[in-house]
Parts: sequence; structure tokens; C-alpha cells
Amino acid sequence: MGHRKLHAPRHGSLGVRPRKRAEELTPRVRRWPEKSWFDIVVERLGSEAASRGIAAKPVLLGFPVYKAGMTHAVVVEDRPNTPVSGKEVFTPVTILDAPPIVVLGVRTYVVGEDGYLKAKGEAWRSPVDAVLKAYEELYAGNPLFNMNGRDVVRKYLYGLRRLNHGLVKPDPSGEYGFKFIAESGEKEVKEVFSGEVADVRVIASTIPVFSGIGKKKPEIVELKIGGGSIDERLRYGESILGGYVKAADVFMEGQFIDVIGVTKGKGFQGVVKRFGVKELPRWHKHRKGSRKIGARSPGFGTMSEPPQAGQMGFHRRTEYNKRILRIGLNGLEATVEGGFLHYGLVYGPYLMLKGTVFGPAKRMLILRHPVRPHLEWLPLSGPRIVYLSLESKQGV
Repeated sequence: MGHRKLHAPRHGSLGVRPRKRAEELTPRVRRWPEKSWFDIVVERLGSEAASRGIAAKPVLLGFPVYKAGMTHAVVVEDRPNTPVSGKEVFTPVTILDAPPIVVLGVRTYVVGEDGYLKAKGEAWRSPVDAVLKAYEELYAGNPLFNMNGRDVVRKYLYGLRRLNHGLVKPDPSGEYGFKFIAESGEKEVKEVFSGEVADVRVIASTIPVFSGIGKKKPEIVELKIGGGSIDERLRYGESILGGYVKAADVFMEGQFIDVIGVTKGKGFQGVVKRFGVKELPRWHKHRKGSRKIGARSPGFGTMSEPPQAGQMGFHRRTEYNKRILRIGLNGLEATVEGGFLHYGLVYGPYLMLKGTVFGPAKRMLILRHPVRPHLEWLPLSGPRIVYLSLESKQGV
């Protein structure tokens, strides 16, 4: 602390060291919850949840989305025992573009000799029919979405080819110019879904052609199936193999979720901006030591605790218990005038979250059922939205 004769807590969490750049933009989910939100609600609220049509069922425990932008809303506060319960309150909201995902494959796991999960096998299906069906049911009626089904499939397969050339090969004589070649046979599919299985996960692909960012190359993520018995999960995985899944099939309005992704990068920054340490007064004998921490001890080969300059932002982070206010199918009803800055229009399914979400516009985030939910209050529906601002953000 020098000679200030003052006490101050340390700056910056040691739990997120090293503060280095994320290895890739697509985050890896390191932990999955043991129970889905539907399981928790049914277990604790019982008949009240059943009266709302909420039932425990197999469901994907995560879903990838794209951050579109922010606006604000006025909602009726539905939290109990607060000074503003039942009153209209202002809240910032984040709009997330949630195009459907297509399930390319299902992967089953067994418990190995060392006690850890070991992949048993995979079953793959062509996504062409699912992408076409998603376009016809969710985007064909949108007058601002100026692509037909053939162009959507062609661009998606082109992007999938760029991502993994082992899944797609060029097919100049075909209808779409590319062909999915990794499809499994019936015998292989039967082997994957039979026998002893400890865990079931899907290999899902985003369809960024449906988003407002003009992107072709999709992201491939592994998502766990939770809820129900292992046999029910296997049947559910087999039923969605080769099909598409919407955000409304994974989450419900009003529930809490975790957000996983990579934060906005800030580059190389000094200690004052990076850790928020206090800048001491300068005078003519100390002008060379301003905004510096001085000696940090000779900790060679160890991780340093004192604040130091270095990379700030572009870190993989998880934000817990963000609430879903609304799940919609027509993104134009939540898109501000002129489109979101640095993103554009939201054409199809979307989610509205309360508060802020890290990362810049266009950043891909993974939403996950909560691993540490607040059990004191389990909302069964979203709050009533009185007003949603759709004013232009240009020049703000």
C-alpha cells in the first residue's frame, strides 16, 4: 500500500487468472446442470406447475444464440416481497437472435474403467430437409427475408464445408452444389442407441444464414440432453436427429438461464483500467512512477497476484441467472427502427433477456439451464411487458 496509510481491498479476482485471450469464439460448456429448469419447477411446485402445462421432459440443456443489441422496456414487477411488486418499472433488455439449430448427430457415452465418460458412438443425419423445413415454417412468410429455400440450403452447406470439409463435399451436378456425406447407416444408428448408455448429447449446428449478420460458416456445439430417464433421453435424441430445434423447445418464458461466451476485447491495457487500482498524486519527483505498481516481487515461475498491465477483455466468461422475459417467433416485433447497430434486423425467433449480456453485437453465446438456480422464487411465466422501446438507436 505504499505510504498512504490507508486500507483498500485487493483489486481484480484471482479466480479468473490467467487473464488471457480465449482460445476460440465458440465457448465450451464445462459443466451441465443435473436437472433442467422444468424438472426443478415440477419437483418443487407440483400441481401448480402442472396447471400451467409444465411437465418434466427430456430437453436440450443449452442453445446457441447471437447477440443483436439492447433497448429498454417497462414491465410489471412480478417478484414477490419487493417495494415495487405489482408496479411498472423500467428495465434495460437485451435482444438475442435465436435461429433454430439443426441436429447433425447424436453422441452416446458410457462410463469407462477410470470412472469418466467415454464416447460410445455417433449417429449422423443430413440437415438439408431440416433447414428447408425451418425456412418454410419460420422465415418464408417474412417479407424482409429476401432468400428462397434453395439459396438458404446452398449457403448453409457452403459454410459447413468451410468449417469441416469432412462433412460436406462439392456436388456441381446437384441441386445445391454441395452434398452432405457423413450420414450414418441404419445399423450404425441402432448400435449407438442400444445397449448400456450413461449420457446422451447432440451435435448441433447453428444456421447463421437465418440471422441478420450475413454469415455463412456455422458453429458446431455439443449439447447435453437432460430430464427424464436415460431411455426417454435416447428416444428424444433419436426423434430430433436430423431435425431442427427452436429456442421455445428448450426454454420457457420467465425462467432463469446462464449465459456463456467470450467478452468484448479491449486489447493491452494498464493497471488502472485493467484492475481499477487508484492512481496516486503526482509531483515532480514522482512523475515517472504514475499509473504503475512498482516492484511486484521476484515470483519467477509463479502466477503473480499484484495487478499488472496486460490483456483486457476477450475472455471466456459465464454469467449466472439471467431471466428470459419473452420468447418470440417474429423478430421484427422486437427490432428497433433502422435495425440494431452493427447487427441489422432480427428476422425469426428471438429471446428477450432482462439486463445486459457481455460481448459485442454478432457474438455467439450459449444459453444454458441454470446450474445454481435461486430456489426461493421459481416464476412460472414472464412478467407483463407494458412497453417496449423500438426507437432508433442511430446517433445515440
